[in-house]
Amino acid sequence: MATVNVTDASFQSDVIEADKPVLVDFWADWCGPCKMIAPALEEISDELAGQVTIAKMDIMENPDVPGQLGVQGIPFLVLYKDGKPAASLTGARPKSALKAWLEGEL
Repeated sequence: MATVNVTDASFQSDVIEADKPVLVDFWADWCGPCKMIAPALEEISDELAGQVTIAKMDIMENPDVPGQLGVQGIPFLVLYKDGKPAASLTGARPKSALKAWLEGEL
């Protein structure tokens, strides 16, 4: 399962009301570290399909939700469970570290 794009308009239905955990990657096109972890997140999304949805939100095109969350640095990953933030991680990590962190939080 590939990552899904989430917008300010779809955040409520795609993330808050989701029936399984959702990992949201807050990113921007100009962010080098964001681009570095994107392929890893795609792979993790396939490997953990059915357990978690991995969503991406471009903070430049969708400023409302990141503003409400007080996103200071990107990439900023937030795991939502039952509609609430359960864990977060700032900065790029190798795929193995991202997957281990996510599996430990699920």
